[in-house]
Amino acid sequence: MDFLLNNLGKIMTLDEFIQLLEKQERGPEFLPLALQAMWYEKRGDWDKAHQIVQNASDVDSAWVHAYLHRKEGDDSNARYWYRRSSQVEFKGELSKEWEQIVSDLLQKS
Repeated sequence: MDFLLNNLGKIMTLDEFIQLLEKQERGPEFLPLALQAMWYEKRGDWDKAHQIVQNASDVDSAWVHAYLHRKEGDDSNARYWYRRSSQVEFKGELSKEWEQIVSDLLQKS
């Protein structure tokens, strides 16, 4: 299994991901597509994030796609993508969902 490693050779944490996000303007290309999309969304580029996941067929990208449409306010489209991702539709704050998705994706990568 490939892991996202920080500079100490440990799996990247959510805090490290956020610190890197604050330092770099462009998302690192070594990140899986779903994490790249979450990177750009957090930096305020919803369109770039959506572009990254809209044609992807994996469940992680579908989960991010659901989140993006929820953030956009398109709940019916978001529900479709939650079903495609096999994730339960998130009902809490968007910031909490962002953290959950990124944390889960970092652990899987």
